[in-house]
Amino acid sequence: MTHTPTARSDRPEAATERSSPSVIDLRSDTVTLPTPEMRAAMAAAPVGDDFYREDPTVDALEKLAAELLGKEAALFVPSGTMGNLLAYLTHAPAGGEVIGPEPAHSFLNEGGNPARIAGVMVRTFPQEQGELDLDRIRGMIRGRRILSPPTVLLWVEQPTRGYVVPLEQLAELRQLATTYGVPVHMDGARIFNAALALGVPAHVIAAYADSVMFCVSKGLGAPVGSLLVGSKTFVEEARHFRQMLGGGMRQAGIIAAGGLYALNHHIARLAEDHANARRLAAGLQQLPGLRLDRGVVETNIFYVDVAGGPQAAHEFVQRLRQDGVLVNPPARDRQTIRFVTHIGITEADIDRAIEAARKALC
Repeated sequence: MTHTPTARSDRPEAATERSSPSVIDLRSDTVTLPTPEMRAAMAAAPVGDDFYREDPTVDALEKLAAELLGKEAALFVPSGTMGNLLAYLTHAPAGGEVIGPEPAHSFLNEGGNPARIAGVMVRTFPQEQGELDLDRIRGMIRGRRILSPPTVLLWVEQPTRGYVVPLEQLAELRQLATTYGVPVHMDGARIFNAALALGVPAHVIAAYADSVMFCVSKGLGAPVGSLLVGSKTFVEEARHFRQMLGGGMRQAGIIAAGGLYALNHHIARLAEDHANARRLAAGLQQLPGLRLDRGVVETNIFYVDVAGGPQAAHEFVQRLRQDGVLVNPPARDRQTIRFVTHIGITEADIDRAIEAARKALC
């Protein structure tokens, strides 16, 4: 596509509902609740049987998603995990090898579905921040051999753990994939956050991948759903696999309307989440005993190391919880804690969270 669509960017008139006004939930942007306006849009959505391609709201969401990412078609799926799994099934022949970054969400947190369901092997390379080691990736790509699985798919996450992959490196990865005749799939769960950080429309990022999955249920604030975008041929094949996985839907317009509202109203407001993340990071890094994992907070996610090791980190999390601030505890034997800002978090919440962290360290 050559034209650049413009999504509506007006701010929601009413504040997002909060499960409890006393709780500041910084665990993830998946905890967002729909605004009253989004709920009204969902209640009023025209629906039909999506199996027969007769749900006008699903159709509108898929068309807008494809347009915003510069692809021919899109498929609405219940989750990002399913969207990524469909990418494996559609792109990668069973027995092949997928090359991607070691910390990729799909490799670590999607139940092992590449191996169990898609029948592909995963081969990883280190990725500390947003940088890709293109020389290392080039050396990992294998053709068809008697003893080794061939490389059938390159995998990239954008953004990844709050870090943004530079456009020039995505371009190099795209060229590398073209040279070896291998497709690229992008786990772009938060691609609109990356687009904001890079100062480009999302379709500029998506142009470097054959397919992209993105979520409307994270920072965009919809309650359910993700989109898988690509060529018409790719999406039709993915639709078949969606049915195979039990993901066929009927009157899905009720939930699709949340995603449609999010794409029309919540993209530009992601800037507030980024600003709040920077405000929170600036406050936390002034506190003794805390160390940020990065110099610049690019999106709505960053990590903090707690001095004193895992035991101190777990105690810090518990003290924050007692003061009404929720963050996920670190993984076993780790001392790193993730902070995520989103549509349900205000500047006042950020200031209160910083004060809670100060008290928790005393």
